[in-house]
Parts: sequence; C-alpha cells; structure tokens
Amino acid sequence: MQSILIDSGPMIALFDASDKYHRQSAEFIKATNARLITSLASITETLHLHSFNRNAQADYLQWLNFGAVEIENIENLDLSDIRAMMLKYSDLPMDFADACLVFLGEKLKILKIATINRDFDVYRLKGKKGFTTFIK
Repeated sequence: MQSILIDSGPMIALFDASDKYHRQSAEFIKATNARLITSLASITETLHLHSFNRNAQADYLQWLNFGAVEIENIENLDLSDIRAMMLKYSDLPMDFADACLVFLGEKLKILKIATINRDFDVYRLKGKKGFTTFIK
C-alpha cells in the first residue's frame, strides 16, 4: 500500500469548513487509498490551531482514533537530525512539525506529502530528492 505523509494544514482545513483549503483537503482525503502518516508534532499543531473550536478538536481526535492517520514516533535519538534540518532551513524558517515530517520522509522513504505549505517544494531529502506535494 502506498504511503503519504500528511502535514497539519490539510488536517486543519478538513475540520474547519471556513478554511480556503477545506474542499480540496476533504476531496483529497476521501479520494486517497494511501496510508496517511504524520507525527505527534503535526497533531499538536493541528489541535493548537483548532483551539478556537473545542468541537473541531474533539472531532479531529475521534477521526484520528478511528485510524484515519498513522502516527509515527520521533525518538530522542532522532532530535539531532531534526535539529540539523531546522538549522539548514533556518532562512524559511523550518518549524519542528515540518522537520519531523521531512525526517519521517527520509526514515520511511516516503517522497509524497499532503500539504498546503509551499516550503515542502524547497525541502530536500538525502540525495537531493524533493517531495511530490498534494493539495497546495
């Protein structure tokens, strides 16, 4: 089964009908048969940005609980690589959630990401491979 990383942007939009990316995010998620993978950092970011609406937070957590997205762990030993990426892309700047997803892309050899963040057009995995992005 194909795997696609998912950034917080589409997950935020999915649970906020007023978000300009809501329709695109919902259509992508309904249409994909791929395994969606994210990090706890992206989940935290999504919940934080849904803090205006406790119902959206609860619905999002229920969606995750139903297995809509797999959560891949970041370990203590991974933090030095994540820090190095954040320093490398400090001019953007790269935040922790994005760095975790790029790290997972390298670790799991996943070159596809569902995102609305154009920075993923710039980020490179080892070997200078770029991501194929969905939704933007």
